[in-house]
Amino acid sequence: MSNDTPQQLLKHYFGYDSFRYSQQAIIDHVLHGEHAMVVMPTGMGKSLCYQIPALVNAKRSPGSLTLVLSPLIALMQDQSQSLTDRGIDATFINSSLDRQTRTQRYERLAKGDYQILYVTPERFRKQEFLDAIAQRDINVLAIDEAHCVSQWGHDFRPDYTRIAEIRERLGNPTTIALTATATSECRADIYQQIGLSADQIKLFNEGIDRPNLKLDVEPVYDESEKLSLLPEIVCDPTYSGGSVIVYFSLIKTLQRFSDDLLSKGVDHVCYHGDLPRNVRTRVQNEFMSGDADLVLATNAFGMGIDKSDIRIVVHAETPGSIEAYYQEIGRAGRDGEPSRCVWLYAQEDLMTQMQFIEWSNPDAAFYTRLHRLLVERGEQCHAYGFDWINEQLQRRSKHDHRLATALPMLDRHGVVKGPHPPACYDVIADLPPGLQDEDILGEKKRRDQQRLYAMVQFAGEEGDRKEFLNRYFG
Repeated sequence: MSNDTPQQLLKHYFGYDSFRYSQQAIIDHVLHGEHAMVVMPTGMGKSLCYQIPALVNAKRSPGSLTLVLSPLIALMQDQSQSLTDRGIDATFINSSLDRQTRTQRYERLAKGDYQILYVTPERFRKQEFLDAIAQRDINVLAIDEAHCVSQWGHDFRPDYTRIAEIRERLGNPTTIALTATATSECRADIYQQIGLSADQIKLFNEGIDRPNLKLDVEPVYDESEKLSLLPEIVCDPTYSGGSVIVYFSLIKTLQRFSDDLLSKGVDHVCYHGDLPRNVRTRVQNEFMSGDADLVLATNAFGMGIDKSDIRIVVHAETPGSIEAYYQEIGRAGRDGEPSRCVWLYAQEDLMTQMQFIEWSNPDAAFYTRLHRLLVERGEQCHAYGFDWINEQLQRRSKHDHRLATALPMLDRHGVVKGPHPPACYDVIADLPPGLQDEDILGEKKRRDQQRLYAMVQFAGEEGDRKEFLNRYFG
Protein backbone atom coordinates (compact mmCIF):
# COMPACT_ATOMS: atom_id res chain seq x y z
CA MET A 1 0.00 0.00 0.00
CA SER A 2 1.37 3.41 -0.89
CA ASN A 3 1.83 5.93 1.89
CA ASP A 4 0.50 8.97 0.07
CA THR A 5 -2.30 10.39 2.22
CA PRO A 6 -1.67 12.60 5.26
CA GLN A 7 -3.09 9.89 7.57
CA GLN A 8 -0.89 7.18 6.06
CA LEU A 9 2.20 9.38 6.28
CA LEU A 10 1.35 10.24 9.89
CA LYS A 11 1.17 6.55 10.79
CA HIS A 12 4.21 5.54 8.74
CA TYR A 13 6.64 8.21 9.92
CA PHE A 14 5.31 9.31 13.31
CA GLY A 15 3.40 6.26 14.55
CA TYR A 16 0.12 8.05 15.30
CA ASP A 17 -3.23 6.66 14.17
CA SER A 18 -5.02 10.00 13.88
CA PHE A 19 -4.52 13.76 13.97
CA ARG A 20 -5.34 15.85 17.02
CA TYR A 21 -7.29 19.06 17.41
CA SER A 22 -7.21 21.13 14.20
CA GLN A 23 -4.12 19.47 12.68
CA GLN A 24 -6.11 17.77 9.91
CA ALA A 25 -7.91 20.97 8.93
CA ILE A 26 -4.66 22.96 8.90
CA ILE A 27 -2.87 20.35 6.80
CA ASP A 28 -5.72 20.17 4.27
CA HIS A 29 -5.80 23.98 4.10
CA VAL A 30 -2.06 24.20 3.40
CA LEU A 31 -2.17 21.35 0.85
CA HIS A 32 -4.80 23.34 -1.04
CA GLY A 33 -2.28 26.17 -1.36
CA GLU A 34 -3.87 28.43 1.26
CA HIS A 35 -1.97 30.46 3.85
CA ALA A 36 -2.41 29.70 7.58
CA MET A 37 -1.72 31.33 10.94
CA VAL A 38 -1.53 28.63 13.62
CA VAL A 39 -1.75 29.52 17.33
CA MET A 40 -1.45 26.31 19.31
CA PRO A 41 -0.17 25.53 22.83
CA THR A 42 3.31 24.10 23.18
CA GLY A 43 3.35 20.33 22.88
CA MET A 44 0.16 20.02 20.79
CA GLY A 45 1.92 19.23 17.52
CA LYS A 46 2.35 22.48 15.60
CA SER A 47 5.29 21.10 13.64
CA LEU A 48 3.21 18.33 12.06
CA CYS A 49 1.14 21.04 10.39
CA TYR A 50 4.00 21.71 7.95
CA GLN A 51 5.90 18.41 8.18
CA ILE A 52 3.02 16.33 6.82
CA PRO A 53 2.38 18.74 3.88
CA ALA A 54 6.11 18.56 3.16
CA LEU A 55 5.91 14.78 2.86
CA VAL A 56 2.72 14.88 0.75
CA ASN A 57 4.22 17.48 -1.59
CA ALA A 58 7.42 15.44 -1.94
CA LYS A 59 5.29 12.45 -3.02
CA ARG A 60 3.29 14.54 -5.46
CA SER A 61 6.23 16.47 -6.86
CA PRO A 62 9.66 14.89 -6.24
CA GLY A 63 12.26 17.57 -5.60
CA SER A 64 9.84 20.00 -3.98
CA LEU A 65 10.99 21.60 -0.74
CA THR A 66 9.41 22.91 2.45
CA LEU A 67 11.55 25.70 3.89
CA VAL A 68 11.30 26.36 7.63
CA LEU A 69 12.46 29.65 9.12
CA SER A 70 13.46 29.06 12.72
CA PRO A 71 14.96 31.56 15.18
CA LEU A 72 17.33 29.35 17.14
CA ILE A 73 20.14 27.07 16.04
CA ALA A 74 19.42 24.52 18.80
CA LEU A 75 15.75 24.44 17.80
CA MET A 76 16.41 23.60 14.17
CA GLN A 77 19.11 21.07 14.98
CA ASP A 78 16.81 19.14 17.31
CA GLN A 79 13.88 19.20 14.89
CA SER A 80 16.01 18.24 11.91
CA GLN A 81 17.62 15.34 13.77
CA SER A 82 14.24 14.09 14.98
CA LEU A 83 12.97 13.95 11.40
CA THR A 84 16.15 12.29 10.13
CA ASP A 85 15.80 9.62 12.82
CA ARG A 86 12.34 8.87 11.39
CA GLY A 87 13.68 8.40 7.90
CA ILE A 88 12.67 11.81 6.57
CA ASP A 89 15.11 13.67 4.32
CA ALA A 90 15.56 16.83 6.40
CA THR A 91 18.51 19.01 7.28
CA PHE A 92 19.54 22.45 8.53
CA ILE A 93 22.06 25.03 7.40
CA ASN A 94 23.38 27.54 9.92
CA SER A 95 26.51 29.08 11.39
CA SER A 96 27.23 26.08 13.64
CA LEU A 97 28.41 24.10 10.59
CA ASP A 98 31.97 24.25 9.32
CA ARG A 99 32.47 25.64 5.84
CA GLN A 100 32.99 22.25 4.22
CA THR A 101 29.72 20.86 5.62
CA ARG A 102 27.80 23.99 4.61
CA THR A 103 29.18 23.77 1.08
CA GLN A 104 28.20 20.10 0.84
CA ARG A 105 24.66 20.90 1.96
CA TYR A 106 24.41 23.78 -0.51
CA GLU A 107 25.40 21.38 -3.29
CA ARG A 108 22.88 18.75 -2.21
CA LEU A 109 20.19 21.41 -1.84
CA ALA A 110 20.82 22.72 -5.36
CA LYS A 111 20.62 19.28 -6.95
CA GLY A 112 17.25 18.46 -5.35
CA ASP A 113 17.99 16.66 -2.08
CA TYR A 114 16.02 17.31 1.12
CA GLN A 115 12.28 17.50 1.67
CA ILE A 116 12.50 19.87 4.66
CA LEU A 117 15.19 22.48 5.26
CA TYR A 118 15.60 24.56 8.43
CA VAL A 119 17.37 27.93 8.27
CA THR A 120 17.36 31.25 10.09
CA PRO A 121 16.24 34.36 8.17
CA GLU A 122 19.87 35.56 8.32
CA ARG A 123 20.84 32.76 5.91
CA PHE A 124 19.25 34.81 3.11
CA ARG A 125 22.20 37.22 3.40
CA LYS A 126 24.53 34.53 2.00
CA GLN A 127 24.92 34.48 -1.78
CA GLU A 128 25.89 30.79 -1.78
CA PHE A 129 22.58 29.95 -0.13
CA LEU A 130 20.61 32.22 -2.46
CA ASP A 131 22.21 30.53 -5.47
CA ALA A 132 21.35 27.06 -4.13
CA ILE A 133 17.79 27.81 -3.03
CA ALA A 134 17.08 29.44 -6.41
CA GLN A 135 17.37 25.98 -7.96
CA ARG A 136 14.44 24.63 -5.91
CA ASP A 137 10.66 24.74 -6.03
CA ILE A 138 9.51 25.92 -2.60
CA ASN A 139 6.03 24.48 -2.00
CA VAL A 140 5.62 25.72 1.56
CA LEU A 141 7.32 28.37 3.67
CA ALA A 142 6.87 27.67 7.38
CA ILE A 143 7.64 30.43 9.88
CA ASP A 144 8.29 28.82 13.26
CA GLU A 145 8.03 30.91 16.45
CA ALA A 146 6.21 33.49 14.32
CA HIS A 147 5.89 35.97 17.21
CA CYS A 148 9.54 36.83 16.43
CA VAL A 149 8.24 38.54 13.26
CA SER A 150 6.27 41.17 15.16
CA GLN A 151 7.74 44.19 16.85
CA TRP A 152 4.87 43.76 19.33
CA GLY A 153 5.90 40.18 20.02
CA HIS A 154 7.83 39.42 23.20
CA ASP A 155 10.88 38.04 21.31
CA PHE A 156 11.22 40.40 18.35
CA ARG A 157 14.12 39.62 15.97
CA PRO A 158 15.01 42.35 13.45
CA ASP A 159 15.94 39.86 10.72
CA TYR A 160 12.48 38.33 10.94
CA THR A 161 11.07 41.54 9.50
CA ARG A 162 12.63 40.50 6.18
CA ILE A 163 9.99 37.79 5.76
CA ALA A 164 8.05 39.69 3.06
CA GLU A 165 11.27 40.09 1.05
CA ILE A 166 12.10 36.42 1.58
CA ARG A 167 8.62 35.31 0.46
CA GLU A 168 8.90 37.41 -2.69
CA ARG A 169 12.35 36.02 -3.49
CA LEU A 170 10.95 32.48 -3.12
CA GLY A 171 8.03 33.20 -5.46
CA ASN A 172 5.44 33.86 -2.72
CA PRO A 173 4.89 30.22 -1.71
CA THR A 174 2.07 28.92 0.49
CA THR A 175 2.96 30.22 3.95
CA ILE A 176 2.17 28.84 7.39
CA ALA A 177 3.09 30.88 10.48
CA LEU A 178 3.16 29.04 13.81
CA THR A 179 3.40 30.16 17.42
CA ALA A 180 2.14 29.33 20.88
CA THR A 181 2.00 32.98 21.92
CA ALA A 182 0.44 35.77 19.88
CA THR A 183 -2.10 38.35 20.96
CA SER A 184 -4.55 39.65 18.36
CA GLU A 185 -2.38 42.76 17.99
CA CYS A 186 0.72 40.62 17.46
CA ARG A 187 -1.08 38.46 14.88
CA ALA A 188 -2.14 41.52 12.87
CA ASP A 189 1.47 42.72 12.80
CA ILE A 190 2.66 39.26 11.72
CA TYR A 191 0.30 39.38 8.73
CA GLN A 192 1.60 42.79 7.74
CA GLN A 193 5.25 41.82 8.14
CA ILE A 194 4.93 38.72 5.97
CA GLY A 195 3.09 40.68 3.28
CA LEU A 196 -0.42 39.24 3.59
CA SER A 197 -3.73 40.85 4.45
CA ALA A 198 -5.96 39.29 7.11
CA ASP A 199 -8.37 37.99 4.47
CA GLN A 200 -5.52 36.15 2.67
CA ILE A 201 -4.50 34.06 5.67
CA LYS A 202 -6.76 31.84 7.80
CA LEU A 203 -6.39 31.83 11.57
CA PHE A 204 -6.43 28.46 13.34
CA ASN A 205 -6.48 29.32 17.03
CA GLU A 206 -6.46 26.42 19.48
CA GLY A 207 -6.33 28.81 22.42
CA ILE A 208 -3.78 28.51 25.17
CA ASP A 209 -5.43 26.19 27.68
CA ARG A 210 -3.27 23.45 29.20
CA PRO A 211 -5.63 21.65 31.63
CA ASN A 212 -2.91 19.55 33.29
CA LEU A 213 -0.84 22.55 34.41
CA LYS A 214 -1.30 23.98 37.91
CA LEU A 215 -0.36 27.67 37.92
CA ASP A 216 0.83 29.05 41.25
CA VAL A 217 2.18 32.48 42.18
CA GLU A 218 4.08 32.63 45.48
CA PRO A 219 4.53 36.24 46.64
CA VAL A 220 7.86 36.63 48.43
CA TYR A 221 9.59 39.56 50.02
CA ASP A 222 13.14 39.06 48.80
CA GLU A 223 15.74 36.61 47.55
CA SER A 224 16.34 34.99 50.94
CA GLU A 225 12.68 33.93 51.05
CA LYS A 226 12.99 32.45 47.57
CA LEU A 227 16.07 30.49 48.66
CA SER A 228 14.20 29.04 51.61
CA LEU A 229 11.20 27.99 49.47
CA LEU A 230 12.97 26.59 46.42
CA PRO A 231 14.27 23.22 47.76
CA GLU A 232 10.80 22.24 48.92
CA ILE A 233 9.24 23.22 45.58
CA VAL A 234 11.70 21.35 43.36
CA CYS A 235 11.52 18.24 45.55
CA ASP A 236 7.71 18.21 45.86
CA PRO A 237 6.75 14.49 46.05
CA THR A 238 3.38 15.23 44.40
CA TYR A 239 5.23 15.92 41.14
CA SER A 240 8.10 13.47 41.48
CA GLY A 241 9.31 11.14 38.76
CA GLY A 242 10.06 13.82 36.17
CA SER A 243 12.34 16.74 35.44
CA VAL A 244 12.46 20.28 36.81
CA ILE A 245 13.51 23.59 35.23
CA VAL A 246 14.15 26.70 37.34
CA TYR A 247 14.30 29.86 35.21
CA PHE A 248 16.31 33.01 35.98
CA SER A 249 16.62 36.41 34.30
CA LEU A 250 20.19 37.05 35.45
CA ILE A 251 23.19 34.72 35.40
CA LYS A 252 24.56 36.12 38.64
CA THR A 253 21.28 35.31 40.43
CA LEU A 254 21.35 31.78 38.98
CA GLN A 255 24.88 31.31 40.30
CA ARG A 256 23.91 32.42 43.82
CA PHE A 257 20.98 30.01 43.85
CA SER A 258 23.21 27.23 42.55
CA ASP A 259 25.67 27.77 45.40
CA ASP A 260 22.83 27.73 47.92
CA LEU A 261 21.29 24.52 46.55
CA LEU A 262 24.68 22.80 46.52
CA SER A 263 25.19 23.77 50.17
CA LYS A 264 21.84 22.11 50.93
CA GLY A 265 22.74 18.94 49.06
CA VAL A 266 20.39 19.48 46.12
CA ASP A 267 22.05 18.10 42.96
CA HIS A 268 21.51 20.05 39.75
CA VAL A 269 23.13 21.34 36.57
CA CYS A 270 23.30 24.91 35.24
CA TYR A 271 22.71 26.31 31.76
CA HIS A 272 23.43 29.90 30.71
CA GLY A 273 25.12 31.97 28.02
CA ASP A 274 28.46 32.40 29.82
CA LEU A 275 29.13 28.65 29.63
CA PRO A 276 31.13 27.29 26.66
CA ARG A 277 29.04 25.74 23.90
CA ASN A 278 30.32 22.21 24.62
CA VAL A 279 29.27 22.54 28.27
CA ARG A 280 25.80 23.80 27.30
CA THR A 281 25.45 20.87 24.88
CA ARG A 282 26.50 18.41 27.58
CA VAL A 283 24.02 19.86 30.08
CA GLN A 284 21.20 19.72 27.53
CA ASN A 285 22.03 16.10 26.68
CA GLU A 286 22.17 15.12 30.37
CA PHE A 287 18.79 16.72 30.92
CA MET A 288 17.23 15.04 27.89
CA SER A 289 18.57 11.61 28.86
CA GLY A 290 17.43 11.93 32.47
CA ASP A 291 20.97 11.86 33.88
CA ALA A 292 20.22 15.34 35.26
CA ASP A 293 16.67 15.98 36.40
CA LEU A 294 17.04 19.52 37.77
CA VAL A 295 18.45 22.38 35.73
CA LEU A 296 18.87 26.04 36.69
CA ALA A 297 18.73 28.02 33.47
CA THR A 298 18.30 31.34 31.75
CA ASN A 299 15.47 31.58 29.26
CA ALA A 300 17.44 30.27 26.27
CA PHE A 301 17.16 26.79 27.76
CA GLY A 302 14.12 24.84 26.62
CA MET A 303 13.73 26.22 23.10
CA GLY A 304 13.55 23.16 20.93
CA ILE A 305 13.67 20.72 23.84
CA ASP A 306 10.91 18.19 23.38
CA LYS A 307 10.91 16.44 26.76
CA SER A 308 7.54 15.11 27.76
CA ASP A 309 8.00 14.53 31.50
CA ILE A 310 8.96 17.96 32.84
CA ARG A 311 6.88 18.01 36.02
CA ILE A 312 7.82 21.38 37.51
CA VAL A 313 8.77 24.75 36.00
CA VAL A 314 9.80 27.47 38.45
CA HIS A 315 10.33 31.14 37.67
CA ALA A 316 12.77 32.27 40.34
CA GLU A 317 12.71 35.76 38.82
CA THR A 318 9.88 37.65 37.16
CA PRO A 319 9.51 37.08 33.39
CA GLY A 320 9.28 40.18 31.21
CA SER A 321 5.87 39.40 29.75
CA ILE A 322 2.89 37.06 29.81
CA GLU A 323 4.08 35.72 26.44
CA ALA A 324 7.52 34.79 27.82
CA TYR A 325 5.95 33.27 30.94
CA TYR A 326 3.52 31.18 28.89
CA GLN A 327 6.23 30.05 26.48
CA GLU A 328 8.33 28.76 29.39
CA ILE A 329 5.60 27.07 31.42
CA GLY A 330 4.55 25.42 28.15
CA ARG A 331 7.54 23.09 28.53
CA ALA A 332 5.88 21.41 31.51
CA GLY A 333 3.62 18.37 31.26
CA ARG A 334 3.72 17.72 27.54
CA ASP A 335 2.76 14.10 28.31
CA GLY A 336 -0.55 15.32 29.73
CA GLU A 337 0.31 14.35 33.30
CA PRO A 338 -0.28 16.81 36.19
CA SER A 339 2.54 19.35 36.39
CA ARG A 340 3.16 22.46 38.46
CA CYS A 341 4.31 25.93 37.42
CA VAL A 342 5.46 28.22 40.23
CA TRP A 343 6.40 31.87 39.96
CA LEU A 344 8.28 33.26 42.99
CA TYR A 345 7.14 36.87 42.72
CA ALA A 346 9.17 39.57 44.42
CA GLN A 347 8.39 43.16 43.49
CA GLU A 348 12.11 43.99 43.48
CA ASP A 349 12.45 41.80 40.35
CA LEU A 350 10.46 44.35 38.38
CA MET A 351 13.46 46.69 38.40
CA THR A 352 15.50 44.11 36.49
CA GLN A 353 12.84 43.83 33.81
CA MET A 354 12.48 47.63 33.63
CA GLN A 355 16.22 47.77 32.94
CA PHE A 356 15.84 45.16 30.18
CA ILE A 357 13.13 47.32 28.59
CA GLU A 358 15.47 50.33 28.63
CA TRP A 359 18.23 48.31 26.97
CA SER A 360 15.97 46.96 24.23
CA ASN A 361 14.57 50.40 23.38
CA PRO A 362 17.32 52.92 22.54
CA ASP A 363 15.93 56.40 21.98
CA ALA A 364 16.46 58.61 18.94
CA ALA A 365 19.33 60.46 20.62
CA PHE A 366 21.21 57.18 21.16
CA TYR A 367 20.81 56.17 17.51
CA THR A 368 21.99 59.63 16.43
CA ARG A 369 25.09 59.47 18.67
CA LEU A 370 25.90 55.96 17.45
CA HIS A 371 25.55 56.91 13.79
CA ARG A 372 27.72 59.99 14.23
CA LEU A 373 30.39 57.99 16.06
CA LEU A 374 30.53 55.33 13.35
CA VAL A 375 30.78 58.00 10.64
CA GLU A 376 33.27 60.34 12.30
CA ARG A 377 35.47 57.80 14.10
CA GLY A 378 35.02 54.72 11.97
CA GLU A 379 38.71 53.80 11.98
CA GLN A 380 38.80 53.74 15.79
CA CYS A 381 35.53 51.77 15.91
CA HIS A 382 37.15 49.10 13.76
CA ALA A 383 40.38 49.15 15.77
CA TYR A 384 38.94 49.08 19.30
CA GLY A 385 35.63 47.32 18.76
CA PHE A 386 32.33 46.94 20.57
CA ASP A 387 33.36 47.71 24.17
CA TRP A 388 35.16 50.90 23.16
CA ILE A 389 32.14 52.08 21.16
CA ASN A 390 29.90 51.38 24.15
CA GLU A 391 32.16 53.46 26.42
CA GLN A 392 32.00 56.42 24.02
CA LEU A 393 28.21 56.33 23.87
CA GLN A 394 27.45 56.21 27.57
CA ARG A 395 29.30 56.47 30.85
CA ARG A 396 26.59 55.20 33.17
CA SER A 397 27.34 51.50 33.25
CA LYS A 398 29.47 48.99 31.37
CA HIS A 399 26.41 46.72 31.64
CA ASP A 400 24.27 49.04 29.49
CA HIS A 401 23.20 46.86 26.54
CA ARG A 402 21.51 49.41 24.27
CA LEU A 403 24.32 49.08 21.73
CA ALA A 404 23.58 45.36 21.34
CA THR A 405 20.03 46.34 20.35
CA ALA A 406 20.95 49.31 18.18
CA LEU A 407 23.52 47.70 15.85
CA PRO A 408 21.15 44.98 14.52
CA MET A 409 18.49 47.66 14.00
CA LEU A 410 20.94 49.75 11.96
CA ASP A 411 21.64 46.66 9.89
CA ARG A 412 17.94 45.88 9.43
CA HIS A 413 17.35 49.40 8.10
CA GLY A 414 20.32 49.20 5.71
CA VAL A 415 22.38 51.80 7.57
CA VAL A 416 25.43 49.55 8.02
CA LYS A 417 26.91 46.78 5.86
CA GLY A 418 25.99 43.82 8.06
CA PRO A 419 24.87 42.56 11.49
CA HIS A 420 28.25 41.52 12.90
CA PRO A 421 31.70 43.09 13.34
CA PRO A 422 33.39 44.48 11.37
CA ALA A 423 30.55 45.03 8.83
CA CYS A 424 28.27 46.56 11.48
CA TYR A 425 30.77 49.41 11.92
CA ASP A 426 30.69 50.40 8.22
CA VAL A 427 28.03 53.06 7.58
CA ILE A 428 26.48 53.02 4.09
CA ALA A 429 23.36 55.18 4.61
CA ASP A 430 21.76 57.89 6.74
CA LEU A 431 19.50 57.08 9.67
CA PRO A 432 15.94 56.33 8.51
CA PRO A 433 13.06 58.43 9.91
CA GLY A 434 11.84 55.49 12.03
CA LEU A 435 15.01 55.54 14.13
CA GLN A 436 14.80 59.31 14.64
CA ASP A 437 11.12 59.49 15.56
CA GLU A 438 10.62 59.52 19.33
CA ASP A 439 6.90 58.79 18.95
CA ILE A 440 7.54 55.55 17.05
CA LEU A 441 10.35 54.44 19.33
CA GLY A 442 8.40 55.47 22.41
CA GLU A 443 5.36 53.46 21.35
CA LYS A 444 7.31 50.21 21.30
CA LYS A 445 8.81 50.97 24.71
CA ARG A 446 5.36 51.76 26.08
CA ARG A 447 4.02 48.43 24.86
CA ASP A 448 6.94 46.58 26.41
CA GLN A 449 6.08 48.30 29.70
CA GLN A 450 2.44 47.31 29.30
CA ARG A 451 3.45 43.68 28.88
CA LEU A 452 5.44 43.83 32.10
CA TYR A 453 2.50 45.48 33.89
CA ALA A 454 0.34 42.58 32.71
CA MET A 455 2.63 40.29 34.74
CA VAL A 456 1.89 42.40 37.82
CA GLN A 457 -1.83 42.08 37.11
CA PHE A 458 -1.42 38.33 36.65
CA ALA A 459 0.30 38.07 40.04
CA GLY A 460 -2.58 39.91 41.68
CA GLU A 461 -5.31 37.91 39.92
CA GLU A 462 -7.70 36.58 42.56
CA GLY A 463 -9.79 34.53 40.13
CA ASP A 464 -8.83 31.82 37.67
CA ARG A 465 -5.34 32.56 36.35
CA LYS A 466 -5.93 30.45 33.26
CA GLU A 467 -8.94 32.60 32.45
CA PHE A 468 -6.68 35.65 32.80
CA LEU A 469 -4.37 34.13 30.17
CA ASN A 470 -7.31 33.44 27.87
CA ARG A 471 -8.42 37.07 28.11
CA TYR A 472 -4.89 38.32 27.52
CA PHE A 473 -4.28 36.31 24.36
CA GLY A 474 -7.76 36.99 23.04
